[in-house]
Amino acid sequence: MRTYDLVIAGAGAAGLIGAGTAAEKGLKVLLLEKMEKPARKIRISGKGRCNITNTKQHDDFLSHVYPDSRFLNPALRNFSNFKTIEFFNSLGLPTVVERGERVFPKSGKAWDVAECLVKWAKKSGVEIMCNAKVKSLNIENSKIKSVNVDFGYSEKTVEAKYFLIATGGMSYPLTGSTGDGYNFARQAGHSITDLHPSLVPLKIKNHNAQLNRLQLKNISLSLYVDGKYVDDEFGETEFNQTGMTGALALRLSRKAVGALIKKKHVELVLDLKPALSYEQLEKRIKREMETTMTNHALLRKLLPMQIIDTFAKKANIKLQNQISNTDIENISKSLKNMSFEICGFNDFNEAIITAGGISLTEIDSKTMKSKLIDNLYFAGEIINLDANTGGYNLQIAFSTARLAAQNIAIRLEKDL
Repeated sequence: MRTYDLVIAGAGAAGLIGAGTAAEKGLKVLLLEKMEKPARKIRISGKGRCNITNTKQHDDFLSHVYPDSRFLNPALRNFSNFKTIEFFNSLGLPTVVERGERVFPKSGKAWDVAECLVKWAKKSGVEIMCNAKVKSLNIENSKIKSVNVDFGYSEKTVEAKYFLIATGGMSYPLTGSTGDGYNFARQAGHSITDLHPSLVPLKIKNHNAQLNRLQLKNISLSLYVDGKYVDDEFGETEFNQTGMTGALALRLSRKAVGALIKKKHVELVLDLKPALSYEQLEKRIKREMETTMTNHALLRKLLPMQIIDTFAKKANIKLQNQISNTDIENISKSLKNMSFEICGFNDFNEAIITAGGISLTEIDSKTMKSKLIDNLYFAGEIINLDANTGGYNLQIAFSTARLAAQNIAIRLEKDL
């Protein structure tokens, strides 16, 4: 096998950006991917559309990053979301900005984003090997000398001057994200914070399966932990067979999952009419009573049919009864405050991102270099950084990988 300047484990968003960036600077780069093709996760991201990034300003962008957005500051300043848009446009992939300042490929196809990155990396000189699973690191004197790679037909040792781990987290394991990189990091002496699914559907206690696939728009969703308000989001949400999913629930899931792991009581509270106050709702209901006699007929004017039975139980009203003053009060309160107890969350198979990862204190944020191993770098989801939906997580991968590759190139030039 050849000796390379840089060997990268993982041909996802971070791996491809890191490989292409380094190769453009003249490095001999080998990109190892254990799946049969690169960029598997990108190809299915955003329900097949791929939310590449967004157009939030720097500080606003960082406000959506956890647990310590300051760590991302150097990488994002170096390769911002706006530079990412310019990068893809320069490669012949036009982009569009949609609601919420989210950026998508104009074609609406995540596949195009993946193919664009793969073609660019190959054109830059990257050698991409698929069905090549990194098994372990060979470390001597606080440096990685080589990696052991299973090519399926044989196992070989690959040597390099520098190594970048960009294997992703544990979300969507069928795409290859099965946590391999955490084992490599541990082998190198790194600490891994607690790992759990994030941006993940939440399970509702005693969930009514009748709500499955119900979509609610222009609503407000609030998170309460042990009875105390934590956060809220406005927009769209959706129910599935076991609970709640959709943009709002996913964004609130990070804090909800953390609370559930600590055995705390978690509730999601729907405001189905956020544009109206409680008093305005009562006045509207009283107007509707002029032509409406039963609670069921009234709720049909206020809510989607699919949620009426669940709402009636929570509001403690009988649908076939004539509307009473008590019913008016209960309906108004429940429209503004429809509570669901959250009893769990789905696993990594349905999580968009992994929360947790390699401790930020053990990585140099200005270079993405390991503070423990001199020639080891990290990028992407494997790092203990995650963010809301909306293109933030892919941008974290792009920015950290770009910074790592650029600094590896600088070091290599100094070595010559």
